[in-house]
Order: sequence, then C-alpha cells, then structure tokens
Amino acid sequence: MREFFVNVTRYPRYLIAFGLGVASSVLEPLLARTRNPVTAVALIGALISGLMTLGLVLRAMVNPVPAA
Repeated sequence: MREFFVNVTRYPRYLIAFGLGVASSVLEPLLARTRNPVTAVALIGALISGLMTLGLVLRAMVNPVPAA
C-alpha cells in the first residue's frame, strides 16, 4: 500500500514538470519575436483576445441562458 501512495505522489510533480516544459517551449520562440514592435503589439493583442474568449466561454458554461 505504501508503494501505491509513493506512486500517486509522483503524478503532481510530473504534471508540473510537463506543464512547465510545454510553457517553456511555447513561450521561448514568442518572447524572441518581441524585439520587433509590430510583432510585439500583435502578440499582446492575440493574448488579450484569447483571454477574453476564454473568459466569455467559461462564463457561458457556468451561467447558461435559461430556455424560454
């Protein structure tokens, strides 16, 4: 039973390491492109647009419109 709990405690560490690896591989090329001001503005706009879309989708999922 102890071995089971040892294995279960490994999963959060694996998830954190995997998430940081993915974030690093995605953000590194994007940050390299921010030297050009036009590209930096486009990336900031895309980030804001993505966050707004995510917020609206989550709001629609949590507070669905009642059927008439």
